[in-house]
Amino acid sequence: MLEKIRNIFKIPELRRKIIFTLSIFVVYRLGGHIPVPGIDAAVLGQFFEQSANTLFGLYDLFAGGNFSRATIFALGIMPYISASIIIQLLASVIPYFHRLQQQGDEGRKKITQITRYGTVGISALQALGVSAFLMDIQIGGQSVVMHPGIGFYFLTIITLVAGTVFIMWLGEQIDERGIGNGISLIIFVGIIERFPYAFLDEFQLLQQGIRSIMMEIVLLAIMVLTTAAVVALTQGSRKIPVQYTKRVVGRKVYGGQTTHIPLRVNTAGVMPIIFAQTIMFIPQTVATFVPAGGFQDWLNSAFSYTSYVYMIFYGLLIVFFTYFYTAIAFNPVDVANNLKKYGGMIPGVKPGKKTAEFLDNILTRITLPGSIFLALIALLPTMVSKADPSISFNLSSFYGGTSLLIVVGVALDTLQQIDSHLLMRHYDGLMKSGRMKGRRRM
Repeated sequence: MLEKIRNIFKIPELRRKIIFTLSIFVVYRLGGHIPVPGIDAAVLGQFFEQSANTLFGLYDLFAGGNFSRATIFALGIMPYISASIIIQLLASVIPYFHRLQQQGDEGRKKITQITRYGTVGISALQALGVSAFLMDIQIGGQSVVMHPGIGFYFLTIITLVAGTVFIMWLGEQIDERGIGNGISLIIFVGIIERFPYAFLDEFQLLQQGIRSIMMEIVLLAIMVLTTAAVVALTQGSRKIPVQYTKRVVGRKVYGGQTTHIPLRVNTAGVMPIIFAQTIMFIPQTVATFVPAGGFQDWLNSAFSYTSYVYMIFYGLLIVFFTYFYTAIAFNPVDVANNLKKYGGMIPGVKPGKKTAEFLDNILTRITLPGSIFLALIALLPTMVSKADPSISFNLSSFYGGTSLLIVVGVALDTLQQIDSHLLMRHYDGLMKSGRMKGRRRM
């Protein structure tokens, strides 16, 4: 592995891409320590200690902790993700967006431009909401905003919108000049930065004698096995064989080859967990705004992070949203029409409608175990916290759920891109054992 890492830096182009990507990470992390003017960070920190398991805590996860610190990157990249999801959903119901998706590079450029405009609009609305939200926070008679008023609204909205647009620009720069998917890597960095704090908490528990070395080894083994299971879930697919008939176009012969369609076990990725978490955190978020009493106590107990009611509804929502998002992300009718258009067919299945029904049937069957396994992975941090309350939220979040799925997915995607660069330059890839290939001497 060390030899393969050295091979990475032997390729000048790949070395420049990696260094550029790392420099973008540094810029992003520096911006995450610049606070919005007029904020009392100590009072805000006390509020978020009480809101870790609410919708605010989920948003802070994607913002890389910037939301809880009210920095210039407090909105994070979530407005861009929201705009992308909205456009993707609109493409399934509005013909204009559906046509753009089928127009190749030109269509993608238009969708990207619309997404940018949507990001600015969503950022402005969210910045207005964040400003009002900060104005209302009071802990022990102290307000988070030191100088409330119209000036605070204006300055905060301009700062947060500019911060989101700058993060979006950083992600696009990684796409153009770096390595990996820029937006995903920015989320990846925001999640990973909590990892050292989690291990520091465990080290302190070990020093204090609260946790034994054997228990730490068991926790580490569970984390490794869970990560391996998530990798298997992310990479797992059902390969549907496809044969193309020979076609003569002019003087050239096309087709006559055999390939396959990979139907992924987890086509929806991390989106079902995000949707389910958003809905499940709404009751506790509402509880922070209602007067103290019976209704607030019932919401907090029934939908607490470790309650069985929460776990059952959360798991069912993940299964539902897995099917829902899979239906949006993969359209068997379009795939069947494209196969028929280019002379492809699945052996033993008639082209057209029968092919679409066959693909839909296979996808429905492999999505069920994938959705159940995804629900178990999402619930694992809750189970770990319930089994041992001394485990911090920072550590338990890496046993599954949104954090682990994003980290594994982004890491695999980035490694595959690095691997392709290595193979193009005649070096063995990271996923393949062997030695560096050399040129034959004449």
